[in-house]
Amino acid sequence: MRDRIYFILSMIIFGAIGVFAKFIDLDSSEIALFMSLIGSFFLLTIFICSKHPISRGNIKKNTSALLVSSIALSGNWIFLFQSYKETTIANAALSYYFAPVLVIVMSPVVLKERLSLKKVVCVCTGLLGLICIVLSGGNDGSSHHLLGIFYGLVAAAFYATLTLSNKFIRDLNGLENTLLQLLLSAALLIPYVLLTTGLQLFRISVYSVVLIVVLGVLHTGVGFYLFFSGMKGLKGQSIAVLSYIDPLTSLLISAFVFRERMAAFQIIGAVLLLGSTFISEVRISLQQRKS
Repeated sequence: MRDRIYFILSMIIFGAIGVFAKFIDLDSSEIALFMSLIGSFFLLTIFICSKHPISRGNIKKNTSALLVSSIALSGNWIFLFQSYKETTIANAALSYYFAPVLVIVMSPVVLKERLSLKKVVCVCTGLLGLICIVLSGGNDGSSHHLLGIFYGLVAAAFYATLTLSNKFIRDLNGLENTLLQLLLSAALLIPYVLLTTGLQLFRISVYSVVLIVVLGVLHTGVGFYLFFSGMKGLKGQSIAVLSYIDPLTSLLISAFVFRERMAAFQIIGAVLLLGSTFISEVRISLQQRKS
Protein backbone atom coordinates (compact mmCIF):
# COMPACT_ATOMS: atom_id res chain seq x y z
CA MET A 1 0.00 0.00 0.00
CA ARG A 2 2.84 2.37 0.85
CA ASP A 3 4.45 1.79 -2.57
CA ARG A 4 1.17 2.65 -4.27
CA ILE A 5 0.74 5.87 -2.27
CA TYR A 6 4.34 6.92 -3.01
CA PHE A 7 3.85 6.36 -6.73
CA ILE A 8 0.52 8.22 -6.83
CA LEU A 9 2.03 11.23 -5.03
CA SER A 10 4.95 11.26 -7.48
CA MET A 11 2.54 11.29 -10.42
CA ILE A 12 0.64 14.27 -8.98
CA ILE A 13 3.93 16.13 -8.43
CA PHE A 14 5.12 15.34 -11.98
CA GLY A 15 1.76 16.35 -13.44
CA ALA A 16 2.16 19.84 -12.00
CA ILE A 17 5.69 20.37 -13.31
CA GLY A 18 4.53 22.35 -16.36
CA VAL A 19 3.12 25.09 -14.12
CA PHE A 20 6.65 25.91 -12.97
CA ALA A 21 8.83 25.02 -15.97
CA LYS A 22 6.74 27.01 -18.45
CA PHE A 23 7.55 30.34 -16.79
CA ILE A 24 11.26 30.02 -16.01
CA ASP A 25 13.38 32.32 -18.18
CA LEU A 26 16.11 29.79 -18.82
CA ASP A 27 17.00 27.35 -21.57
CA SER A 28 15.53 23.88 -21.06
CA SER A 29 18.96 22.28 -20.57
CA GLU A 30 19.78 24.81 -17.83
CA ILE A 31 16.51 24.07 -16.03
CA ALA A 32 17.34 20.36 -16.19
CA LEU A 33 20.85 21.04 -14.83
CA PHE A 34 19.69 23.12 -11.86
CA MET A 35 16.96 20.59 -11.09
CA SER A 36 19.59 17.84 -10.99
CA LEU A 37 21.94 19.90 -8.81
CA ILE A 38 19.32 21.09 -6.32
CA GLY A 39 17.67 17.67 -6.17
CA SER A 40 21.06 16.03 -5.63
CA PHE A 41 22.00 18.35 -2.74
CA PHE A 42 18.56 17.91 -1.18
CA LEU A 43 18.74 14.10 -1.27
CA LEU A 44 22.43 14.07 -0.31
CA THR A 45 21.56 15.99 2.86
CA ILE A 46 18.91 13.40 3.71
CA PHE A 47 21.33 10.62 2.87
CA ILE A 48 24.09 12.00 5.12
CA CYS A 49 21.66 12.61 8.00
CA SER A 50 20.35 9.06 7.77
CA LYS A 51 23.95 7.71 7.87
CA HIS A 52 23.06 5.01 5.37
CA PRO A 53 26.13 3.67 3.49
CA ILE A 54 26.08 2.73 -0.19
CA SER A 55 27.86 -0.43 -1.21
CA ARG A 56 30.47 0.28 -3.88
CA GLY A 57 29.86 -3.21 -5.17
CA ASN A 58 26.19 -2.42 -5.78
CA ILE A 59 27.12 0.76 -7.63
CA LYS A 60 29.68 -1.05 -9.76
CA LYS A 61 27.33 -3.81 -10.87
CA ASN A 62 24.64 -1.24 -11.77
CA THR A 63 26.98 1.20 -13.54
CA SER A 64 25.67 0.57 -17.07
CA ALA A 65 21.99 0.75 -16.09
CA LEU A 66 22.58 3.89 -13.99
CA LEU A 67 24.41 5.60 -16.84
CA VAL A 68 21.68 4.82 -19.37
CA SER A 69 19.01 5.95 -16.89
CA SER A 70 20.84 9.21 -16.20
CA ILE A 71 21.21 9.99 -19.90
CA ALA A 72 17.53 9.20 -20.40
CA LEU A 73 16.57 11.37 -17.41
CA SER A 74 18.56 14.33 -18.74
CA GLY A 75 17.11 14.04 -22.24
CA ASN A 76 13.63 13.58 -20.84
CA TRP A 77 13.79 16.84 -18.91
CA ILE A 78 15.37 18.90 -21.68
CA PHE A 79 12.78 17.99 -24.31
CA LEU A 80 9.81 18.01 -21.91
CA PHE A 81 10.59 21.54 -20.71
CA GLN A 82 11.07 22.69 -24.30
CA SER A 83 7.71 21.15 -25.17
CA TYR A 84 6.03 23.17 -22.40
CA LYS A 85 7.62 26.34 -23.77
CA GLU A 86 6.48 25.71 -27.36
CA THR A 87 2.90 24.55 -26.85
CA THR A 88 0.09 24.28 -24.31
CA ILE A 89 0.39 22.23 -21.13
CA ALA A 90 -2.32 19.91 -22.50
CA ASN A 91 -0.50 19.27 -25.79
CA ALA A 92 2.84 18.75 -24.05
CA ALA A 93 1.34 16.35 -21.50
CA LEU A 94 -0.58 14.31 -24.08
CA SER A 95 2.31 13.94 -26.53
CA TYR A 96 4.62 13.11 -23.63
CA TYR A 97 2.21 10.43 -22.53
CA PHE A 98 2.87 8.45 -25.68
CA ALA A 99 5.65 6.98 -23.50
CA PRO A 100 3.59 4.00 -22.19
CA VAL A 101 2.86 3.02 -25.79
CA LEU A 102 6.59 3.11 -26.49
CA VAL A 103 7.22 0.98 -23.39
CA ILE A 104 4.78 -1.62 -24.73
CA VAL A 105 6.53 -1.63 -28.12
CA MET A 106 10.02 -1.84 -26.59
CA SER A 107 9.23 -4.40 -23.86
CA PRO A 108 9.40 -7.50 -26.13
CA VAL A 109 12.93 -6.51 -27.18
CA VAL A 110 14.27 -5.13 -23.89
CA LEU A 111 12.40 -7.16 -21.26
CA LYS A 112 11.54 -10.20 -23.43
CA GLU A 113 7.83 -9.76 -22.67
CA ARG A 114 5.25 -11.23 -25.03
CA LEU A 115 3.37 -8.72 -27.16
CA SER A 116 -0.27 -9.85 -26.99
CA LEU A 117 -3.04 -8.97 -29.42
CA LYS A 118 -4.58 -6.64 -26.84
CA LYS A 119 -1.34 -4.72 -26.57
CA VAL A 120 -1.08 -4.47 -30.35
CA VAL A 121 -4.59 -2.98 -30.44
CA CYS A 122 -3.57 -0.65 -27.60
CA VAL A 123 -0.55 0.58 -29.56
CA CYS A 124 -2.59 1.17 -32.72
CA THR A 125 -5.33 3.02 -30.81
CA GLY A 126 -2.77 5.12 -28.97
CA LEU A 127 -1.09 5.97 -32.28
CA LEU A 128 -4.46 7.03 -33.70
CA GLY A 129 -4.99 9.26 -30.68
CA LEU A 130 -1.58 10.82 -31.19
CA ILE A 131 -2.43 11.53 -34.85
CA CYS A 132 -5.61 13.32 -33.74
CA ILE A 133 -3.60 15.47 -31.33
CA VAL A 134 -1.02 16.32 -34.00
CA LEU A 135 -3.71 17.17 -36.56
CA SER A 136 -5.44 19.47 -34.09
CA GLY A 137 -2.18 21.37 -33.52
CA GLY A 138 -2.87 24.32 -31.27
CA ASN A 139 -5.84 26.59 -30.86
CA ASP A 140 -4.19 29.25 -33.03
CA GLY A 141 -2.84 26.85 -35.64
CA SER A 142 0.74 27.90 -34.91
CA SER A 143 3.56 25.70 -36.13
CA HIS A 144 5.10 26.11 -32.67
CA HIS A 145 2.47 23.73 -31.34
CA LEU A 146 3.59 21.02 -33.76
CA LEU A 147 7.18 21.63 -32.68
CA GLY A 148 6.08 21.40 -29.05
CA ILE A 149 4.32 18.10 -29.72
CA PHE A 150 7.47 16.79 -31.45
CA TYR A 151 9.56 17.73 -28.40
CA GLY A 152 7.00 15.98 -26.20
CA LEU A 153 7.37 12.80 -28.26
CA VAL A 154 11.17 12.91 -27.98
CA ALA A 155 10.78 13.36 -24.21
CA ALA A 156 8.42 10.36 -24.23
CA ALA A 157 11.09 8.23 -25.91
CA PHE A 158 13.59 9.19 -23.21
CA TYR A 159 11.01 8.50 -20.48
CA ALA A 160 10.31 5.04 -21.91
CA THR A 161 14.06 4.36 -21.89
CA LEU A 162 14.26 5.59 -18.28
CA THR A 163 11.42 3.28 -17.23
CA LEU A 164 12.89 0.20 -18.91
CA SER A 165 16.48 0.79 -17.82
CA ASN A 166 15.41 1.08 -14.18
CA LYS A 167 14.10 -2.47 -14.39
CA PHE A 168 17.73 -3.63 -14.61
CA ILE A 169 18.89 -1.83 -11.46
CA ARG A 170 19.33 -4.23 -8.54
CA ASP A 171 20.07 -3.95 -4.80
CA LEU A 172 19.67 -0.16 -4.60
CA ASN A 173 16.81 1.36 -2.63
CA GLY A 174 14.78 4.33 -3.85
CA LEU A 175 16.93 6.98 -2.15
CA GLU A 176 20.22 5.48 -3.38
CA ASN A 177 18.91 5.02 -6.92
CA THR A 178 17.51 8.55 -7.14
CA LEU A 179 20.61 10.21 -5.68
CA LEU A 180 23.00 8.37 -8.00
CA GLN A 181 20.93 9.11 -11.11
CA LEU A 182 20.63 12.81 -10.25
CA LEU A 183 24.37 13.11 -9.57
CA LEU A 184 25.18 11.40 -12.87
CA SER A 185 22.61 13.55 -14.66
CA ALA A 186 24.18 16.73 -13.26
CA ALA A 187 27.66 15.51 -14.24
CA LEU A 188 26.45 14.92 -17.81
CA LEU A 189 24.56 18.22 -18.08
CA ILE A 190 27.30 20.55 -16.76
CA PRO A 191 29.61 20.22 -19.80
CA TYR A 192 26.64 20.14 -22.17
CA VAL A 193 25.24 23.44 -20.84
CA LEU A 194 28.64 25.12 -20.75
CA LEU A 195 29.32 24.15 -24.37
CA THR A 196 25.88 25.19 -25.66
CA THR A 197 23.96 27.94 -23.87
CA GLY A 198 26.24 28.78 -20.95
CA LEU A 199 24.99 29.58 -17.45
CA GLN A 200 22.37 32.36 -17.31
CA LEU A 201 21.18 31.92 -13.71
CA PHE A 202 22.37 35.33 -12.49
CA ARG A 203 20.56 37.14 -15.32
CA ILE A 204 17.04 35.96 -14.48
CA SER A 205 14.39 37.29 -12.11
CA VAL A 206 13.99 36.32 -8.47
CA TYR A 207 10.63 34.81 -9.44
CA SER A 208 12.35 32.36 -11.80
CA VAL A 209 14.94 31.49 -9.15
CA VAL A 210 12.14 30.60 -6.71
CA LEU A 211 10.50 28.40 -9.34
CA ILE A 212 13.80 26.59 -9.99
CA VAL A 213 14.25 25.90 -6.27
CA VAL A 214 10.70 24.50 -6.05
CA LEU A 215 11.36 22.29 -9.09
CA GLY A 216 14.65 21.10 -7.63
CA VAL A 217 13.37 20.26 -4.16
CA LEU A 218 9.76 19.19 -4.76
CA HIS A 219 9.68 17.86 -8.31
CA THR A 220 13.19 16.40 -8.34
CA GLY A 221 14.24 15.49 -4.82
CA VAL A 222 10.88 14.52 -3.36
CA GLY A 223 9.14 13.53 -6.61
CA PHE A 224 11.78 11.14 -7.92
CA TYR A 225 12.41 9.64 -4.51
CA LEU A 226 8.71 8.76 -4.30
CA PHE A 227 8.74 7.62 -7.96
CA PHE A 228 11.65 5.17 -7.69
CA SER A 229 10.65 3.98 -4.19
CA GLY A 230 7.09 3.26 -5.28
CA MET A 231 8.00 1.74 -8.65
CA LYS A 232 10.24 -0.90 -7.06
CA GLY A 233 7.29 -2.47 -5.22
CA LEU A 234 4.71 -2.36 -8.03
CA LYS A 235 4.05 -4.62 -10.99
CA GLY A 236 4.33 -3.29 -14.52
CA GLN A 237 0.55 -3.22 -15.01
CA SER A 238 0.03 -1.23 -11.81
CA ILE A 239 2.70 1.27 -12.86
CA ALA A 240 1.05 1.70 -16.26
CA VAL A 241 -2.41 2.30 -14.77
CA LEU A 242 -1.30 4.65 -11.99
CA SER A 243 0.86 6.63 -14.44
CA TYR A 244 -2.34 8.09 -15.88
CA ILE A 245 -2.56 10.33 -12.81
CA ASP A 246 0.34 12.34 -14.28
CA PRO A 247 -1.32 13.49 -17.56
CA LEU A 248 -4.73 13.82 -15.91
CA THR A 249 -3.20 16.21 -13.35
CA SER A 250 -1.66 18.20 -16.22
CA LEU A 251 -4.97 18.34 -18.10
CA LEU A 252 -6.85 19.52 -14.99
CA ILE A 253 -4.26 22.24 -14.39
CA SER A 254 -4.38 23.21 -18.07
CA ALA A 255 -8.18 23.54 -18.00
CA PHE A 256 -8.86 25.04 -14.58
CA VAL A 257 -5.71 27.03 -13.80
CA PHE A 258 -4.56 28.29 -17.22
CA ARG A 259 -7.99 28.16 -18.91
CA GLU A 260 -6.50 26.42 -21.95
CA ARG A 261 -9.29 25.22 -24.23
CA MET A 262 -8.97 21.88 -26.00
CA ALA A 263 -10.22 21.45 -29.56
CA ALA A 264 -12.55 18.55 -30.42
CA PHE A 265 -9.74 16.60 -32.12
CA GLN A 266 -7.54 17.07 -29.05
CA ILE A 267 -10.25 15.66 -26.79
CA ILE A 268 -10.77 12.68 -29.12
CA GLY A 269 -7.02 12.12 -29.26
CA ALA A 270 -6.73 12.33 -25.47
CA VAL A 271 -9.51 9.77 -24.99
CA LEU A 272 -7.94 7.39 -27.51
CA LEU A 273 -4.38 7.80 -26.23
CA LEU A 274 -5.14 7.63 -22.51
CA GLY A 275 -8.18 5.34 -22.66
CA SER A 276 -6.74 2.58 -24.83
CA THR A 277 -3.80 1.76 -22.58
CA PHE A 278 -5.87 2.18 -19.42
CA ILE A 279 -8.57 -0.27 -20.50
CA SER A 280 -5.97 -2.74 -21.72
CA GLU A 281 -4.04 -2.70 -18.45
CA VAL A 282 -7.16 -2.84 -16.27
CA ARG A 283 -8.32 -5.95 -18.12
CA ILE A 284 -4.93 -7.57 -17.62
CA SER A 285 -5.00 -6.81 -13.90
CA LEU A 286 -8.52 -8.22 -13.54
CA GLN A 287 -7.51 -11.42 -15.30
CA GLN A 288 -4.52 -11.83 -13.00
CA ARG A 289 -6.74 -11.45 -9.91
CA LYS A 290 -9.20 -14.08 -11.18
CA SER A 291 -6.37 -16.51 -11.83
